[in-house]
Order: sequence, then structure tokens, then C-alpha cells
Amino acid sequence: MIRGKARLQPGGQRQTRESLNLAREVRTIQQRAADQDGRIVSIGPLVFFSTETGDAWMLEPEDHLAVRPATGGDAMAVLIEETEERFAIGWQGRFHFDGDMFVYEDNAFGRVTAISGYPIKQLVRVISQA
Repeated sequence: MIRGKARLQPGGQRQTRESLNLAREVRTIQQRAADQDGRIVSIGPLVFFSTETGDAWMLEPEDHLAVRPATGGDAMAVLIEETEERFAIGWQGRFHFDGDMFVYEDNAFGRVTAISGYPIKQLVRVISQA
């Protein structure tokens, strides 16, 4: 789990932890996935992305943590606990990039999945800027 403060920086603005709503951000990326709308958004230490195939992910790049809020356009459960000061996320696995592949290892079963077709170059760029 990750605990800490997060900031949003679109157009140079910062969003404080007090005004960030992770559950709302997850719902938004789930809707983008359902609409098959590919997006990448960084919010503080987190990166959210959706794909044209209907998948969505929330990543914590520093520790390579991942949770999958949507697959094939269908929303998946994401455990988030929020308070005024902190948030906690039930990370379901770990991720890394292997060339043009997104590689995900599930915590529960140790299953490793390599996915092609994700915007790896753009993700690497967004992560390096976060």
C-alpha cells in the first residue's frame, strides 16, 4: 500500500491532498476505458492510463505497483481508503516494461502477463516527468 500526499499538476496548477479524490479518478479512468478512449494522466506519484482496447491501469512507478481498474471495458474493483490527510491503495501486483511490452505480475497468484499494444513510450515519458 502507498500512503502519502498527492498533488495534481495540470497546466502548472497543484491540487492538494485535501481536494484530490482517488475514487473519482478511478471512476473517470474506468469510464475512459469503457469508452475505449486512450488516455494517460499523472496525479502526484500516480499514473492512470486507459487504452483503446478498454483496459485501465493505476500505477505507482517508484515501487512498480499496479492495480487494474478495468479490463475489456468492464470496471474492476479497486480498494481505496481515503482520509483528509492520507490515502491507501490495495495494490494487486507489480509492473515493469520489457521493450514494447507491459508486464504485470499478479500478487494473488504470481501469474505474469505480458501485454503488447500499450503506449509504452508515452508512459515512460509521463513517468519520467512525474
